[in-house]
Parts: sequence; C-alpha cells; structure tokens
Amino acid sequence: MSTKTIEFSVGLFVILGIIALFFLAMQVSGLSGVSHSHSYQLTAHFDNIGGLKVRSPVTMSGVKIGRVTQITYNQDTYEAIVNMRIENQYDQIPDDTFAKIVTAGLLGEQFISLDPGGSETFYKEGSQIEVTQSALVLEDIVGQFLFSKAQEGAGQQ
Repeated sequence: MSTKTIEFSVGLFVILGIIALFFLAMQVSGLSGVSHSHSYQLTAHFDNIGGLKVRSPVTMSGVKIGRVTQITYNQDTYEAIVNMRIENQYDQIPDDTFAKIVTAGLLGEQFISLDPGGSETFYKEGSQIEVTQSALVLEDIVGQFLFSKAQEGAGQQ
C-alpha cells in the first residue's frame, strides 16, 4: 500500500470517528430535542417561570415525555407563555392535568411536571393547560423568612 492510501484511510477513519462522537454527544446531552413530526404541542401560562429554559424537560410521574420549545411573554396578561412538545406516544394526557414548574434538587435545573387529572377527554395538538403553578423562587422564600424573623424581633422589643 502506498503512503497516500494509508494517509487517506487514517484521515477518513478520524473524520468518521469525530462524526460518531458528535452524534453520541447529542444523544447523551438531550440537545437533539423532540421531533416535530412525532409530537404535539401544548401551551401553558405561568405568573413566574423562574429559571425555566427552552429545552427543559417536561415530565409526568418522573418520566420525560417532552421538552419546552418556546417561552414568550404576554404584555396584556403579564404572564409567561410556555410552549412544549409532547411525544406522540403520550397522547392520553387528561385535559384537566395540572402543570407546575419544579426544581430538580435544592439548586438544580427547573422543569415542568404534569400531574394527571381524571378526565375522560385528552389534550390534542394546540391544547392549553388551564391549571398551572408557577416556580418557587428560592430568593423570594428566603426573603420572606428573613422579613418574618425581623418582624418577630421588632415585636419583642
């Protein structure tokens, strides 16, 4: 074999390895997202989304069933509008399901958790989740605690 053939073969092998590592990294990181052809869109309105981000998971009973695809702001209602794509295999979500923004661990990432209701009808493409609970912002909770302790201290004097 000539030197050029060996160099070409090694170069091709390295390029294929880099491509394979890229696809593996995309799958492991979850950045590949939910395919639009195999999913449907739901929308929810929240007073406060905290640190929720696009591509945050949407879970039900702890199982990832979709991802947040878009976050916008409604200037008329002063609410955040969160669009999410749910995989088609999870097409029997009752239409009285409750959506809340929760945190993984004490300081972990925020995601949407869906708590199913008991309705006999299900969400479909473009449905809106009516009952939502906004994110609990740790700074607000600490601030309220400190303020209440300061009020207690002032009342004892």
